[in-house]
Amino acid sequence: MSEQQRKKLESETMALQKLQKEYSTLVASRQKLDSQLQENTLVSNEFKLLNDGARVYKMIGPVLVPQDKSEATANVEKRLEYITDELGRIEKRIAQQGKEQEEKSVEIFKLQMDIQGISKA
Repeated sequence: MSEQQRKKLESETMALQKLQKEYSTLVASRQKLDSQLQENTLVSNEFKLLNDGARVYKMIGPVLVPQDKSEATANVEKRLEYITDELGRIEKRIAQQGKEQEEKSVEIFKLQMDIQGISKA
């Protein structure tokens, strides 16, 4: 194995590890957004069950502050929209990272095969 091939294999392997770390960070972000989406969907469904005159409170620090039901509903709907948009963006990035990992893995495999081919010759 030549020094140049060894360095190239090493750099490609490090690049793959970096991609894998970014991928796991994206997956963790997606999981967090999924749980936020479920929580906010539940709140939205609960708001739909409330009467128009029902009292709604918002927790600010340790204090519950009265809030208008329509304002609270609008806030939750905006949050749902934002979370859904973020999930779409994260999903695209996860797909892109997956493709990049696949390409990098193939590249590393080819390098390894080239190195083994040279050492066998």
